[in-house]
Amino acid sequence: MKTLLLARHAKSDWDVAGLRDHDRPLNARGLRDAPAMARRLIDEGIAVQRIVSSTAVRARRTADEYAAAFGIAPDEDPDLYAASARTILRVAAALPDEIEVAMLVGHNPGMADAVAELTGSFVEFPTCAVAECSVDVGSWSELIEGSGRLRRLRTPRD
Repeated sequence: MKTLLLARHAKSDWDVAGLRDHDRPLNARGLRDAPAMARRLIDEGIAVQRIVSSTAVRARRTADEYAAAFGIAPDEDPDLYAASARTILRVAAALPDEIEVAMLVGHNPGMADAVAELTGSFVEFPTCAVAECSVDVGSWSELIEGSGRLRRLRTPRD
């Protein structure tokens, strides 16, 4: 049994004119929500062993907050930027098998679509939401559509 946390980046800043989408930072709310969500996961006993983030600034900054809370260094995967559900699940399927609890940090609609494809559950996925999915596999490479179950969707407003 593996646990996959699918996380949408925290709220980003749209106020900088001319900034490429990839380069948008977190806004004040995002800077508050990301560490608060990380603390919630820690308080609830979630022990993330690996974090893989989109290369977008807002996703990397969100991943940094989670990684700091879990005492690990985040990895980046350019394929997670604006990724489809299939791409997100492909990145998860490539995780090393010694990892039991992993988090991918990316963007919508891909994250909500990945939850639906993996678990059959259709969820609203606001910024900084984290979907905790149980995956009944021994190896990440066995991860396929329908192989997971949505345990819980956490949002900053919970």
